[in-house]
Amino acid sequence: MASAVLSGQEVTKFFGGLRAVYDVSFQLNEEEILSLIGPNGAGKSTLFNLITGVYHPTKGRMKLGDKDITRLKPHKICRMGIGRTFQLVKSFENLTAEENVAVGFLFGRDSLQTLSRAKEGSRKILDFVGLQGSATIPSKSLTLADRRRLELARAIACKPRVLLLDEVMAGLSETETTEAVDLIRKVRKELGISIFLIEHVMRAVMNVSDRIIVLNYGQKIAEGSPKEIAEDPRVVEAYLGAKE
Repeated sequence: MASAVLSGQEVTKFFGGLRAVYDVSFQLNEEEILSLIGPNGAGKSTLFNLITGVYHPTKGRMKLGDKDITRLKPHKICRMGIGRTFQLVKSFENLTAEENVAVGFLFGRDSLQTLSRAKEGSRKILDFVGLQGSATIPSKSLTLADRRRLELARAIACKPRVLLLDEVMAGLSETETTEAVDLIRKVRKELGISIFLIEHVMRAVMNVSDRIIVLNYGQKIAEGSPKEIAEDPRVVEAYLGAKE
């Protein structure tokens, strides 16, 4: 059996009487790319918020490796090795690209960094994600595609074992989407990071994923390879739509 770097067992979250996530179990394996898909409102970002400690589950447990992270605070979960990006870009707009990435070094797993060392490391990561020459540019002056690269760079600077990527391709052109897929593969191959990905761009999902989990109304309705998911009648009915 593959080794799980991140797992959840019967994870459930109610907001008052609203059932956002219900009885969801999952396993992300070492150096795997696992995608999470489903209609808007299916509970995908809520599950990411549960994993990263923004919310605490009503029921269920989650582990990073063999360590329980179920009720930890976000900064502790980050320092244990889970990084993330957000559906809406959350860079520090008035800081330069270099300074944004330095934040990851200063507050991530290797938080005993000096500012000078953090900035030195930031330039290497900016080069890695394709932002050569952008170190001194304020993040608010970057294009959407480059701000998404910057947010990924900041998450990488936290030195995560796991990256949660929430719609990193939203709003990108077809060419930019292809470049984003290539970058995700590069992160997994060269850095050995396991990736849990929320995405609506199905061409990209089917191309980059090792496995896919499908949520609908907060419940897991399917899990399998891209081919299995594309052919699952429950997924077609709930999300993909019938072929013409």
